[in-house]
Amino acid sequence: MIRKLSVVISNSFNPYENLAREEYLTFHVQPDECILYLWQNAHTVVIGRNQNCWKECRVSELEASGGHLVRRLSGGGAVYHDLGNLNFTFCMRKEYADVTRQTAVIREAAASFGLKAEQTGRNDVTVDGRKFSGNAFFDSRGYYYHHGTLLLNVDTSAMSRYLNPSTAKLQSKGVSSVRSRVVNLAELSEEITVDSMKKAMTEAFSKVYGLPCEVFEESRFDEQEIRSLREKFDSWQWKYGQKIPFTNRFARRFSWGEAELDLKVDQGLVEEALFSTDSMEADWFEGIGTQFRGCPYEAKALSRVLKEMLGKRQVPGEIVEELCGMIQEEV
Repeated sequence: MIRKLSVVISNSFNPYENLAREEYLTFHVQPDECILYLWQNAHTVVIGRNQNCWKECRVSELEASGGHLVRRLSGGGAVYHDLGNLNFTFCMRKEYADVTRQTAVIREAAASFGLKAEQTGRNDVTVDGRKFSGNAFFDSRGYYYHHGTLLLNVDTSAMSRYLNPSTAKLQSKGVSSVRSRVVNLAELSEEITVDSMKKAMTEAFSKVYGLPCEVFEESRFDEQEIRSLREKFDSWQWKYGQKIPFTNRFARRFSWGEAELDLKVDQGLVEEALFSTDSMEADWFEGIGTQFRGCPYEAKALSRVLKEMLGKRQVPGEIVEELCGMIQEEV
């Protein structure tokens, strides 16, 4: 049972610092504690753990303008952050995770400004059908976080400039561009600013959980560990990952997300492979591309390897069959 609420408000706009502290908080939350972490990134594209950054983001253009690319621990799709965006993270032990309750904090905060917010599907929060909050989730070894964005006054032209969603993904949402399906809350209420939303989120957190909020004690941070985490998030390998000179590419959009398999094939054998997805279930698919190396470029052989890998991770059978069907259609 959650008996303690703690609030942490970051004073940094550096994405590597902020994600380092988010990971630290997640793995150091006390057994009966729920932490609300509020943070902002300046001019940043954040991609999901298993996404291909070169496909999801115009990386060169972003970095030429002084922006940052960062890969998070959770799954899901790419998002753009600037200082008109307020990010939130709920950290707790996995056994106490309750998406409906956590999302209720966001809805309650919006309601304090006279806005009726709704949870749409698993990972969006909307007002009048337009998205202002996209959510993602992570859990490991019994620790859990639920994080997301709150669009307050984001530069939506920059969002369109640096993000590169596929046409299939936009069509699945019934829209023609990334800008057309989002809304800044400041457009709906003149009272909404970053500071007023921080206050509203903190008050809503206390109201929904029925407990007083305490300020997280800075002495609980281990700065040496955070420095190490920051270096990880800022490393080339973590940010950009593998990029291969593919000879064969398969891509499909399914109900659970987009999937793309890039293969470098030579003399009938797979030399390199990269599997990318914006699925919310990051653990299911992490690193599976490496298992295709040395596999014959044959539908049966590739499907057999895929079934074996995903079976060990207890991926639902219908998803495994959909991916095998993609391979069998293409090879």
